[in-house]
Amino acid sequence: MLTESRRRAYLSAMQVVHWLPRAELPFAAPSRPELLLPQVPVEEAEFEIRPSAPAVHDAPPVPQARSGERPKIEIPRPGNTPKPVAKPVEPEAQARAPRPALVPPPRFSLQLLRAGSCLLLVELATGQPFQSRDPSYLLLKDMLRAAGLPDAPQIIGEPVRWPLLVRGNMDQGPDAARDFVKGFIQARLEETPCSCLWLIGLPALRFAASADTEAYYQVLKLDGLGDAWALPGLELLMDEPHRKADVWQAMRQLMARWKSVE
Repeated sequence: MLTESRRRAYLSAMQVVHWLPRAELPFAAPSRPELLLPQVPVEEAEFEIRPSAPAVHDAPPVPQARSGERPKIEIPRPGNTPKPVAKPVEPEAQARAPRPALVPPPRFSLQLLRAGSCLLLVELATGQPFQSRDPSYLLLKDMLRAAGLPDAPQIIGEPVRWPLLVRGNMDQGPDAARDFVKGFIQARLEETPCSCLWLIGLPALRFAASADTEAYYQVLKLDGLGDAWALPGLELLMDEPHRKADVWQAMRQLMARWKSVE
């Protein structure tokens, strides 16, 4: 419902000078006598708008505003205007995160042997099983004799060759290789426990103990595998003979582990 001041403000904004209401308006000012002239019939409209052009001889009446009263016009405030809701970004428009680079499966061959109360996980540098006259196998026999263990170790199963499959979608990354090697050794330990596990060669060290070359000549405590002795590969010992002294020094401190086992 409009008040008189707001009604006048709207009419002034529309440049309407003369207007007549069809019925009595609430809060309206008293009608002026000069406006009470014969009215033109108004059809279905709330009020009639007459042209503001005055007659030739008649001076246009000036609308009188109340003293001390100013027309109020409501202007939409910026704060009251609802902010447009941002549309969600389509998935196609989002920058796709770069996919992690696929890690190629590691390649290695390991042979598990048993000598006395020790298990030996040995790197096969050529990928082929040991032959009786292989220089690396002859070196291994010399190491076992020096350790006081049988120099004819028993070969346990086929070599562990990785990757297992040439084709297929099976995960054959480094983590899968570690799980497989550890599971393979644990299964043999459940059949016959051992006093010490020899890890000979970097692949044996990486995938059975998750260690690197810094662990050479040390004894490692492995969950589910017990004590493990880290050694360089047989090929490396032949290429760098000075490493044999380090092997012999560490062996002298460990011999009591397997000699005390009957």
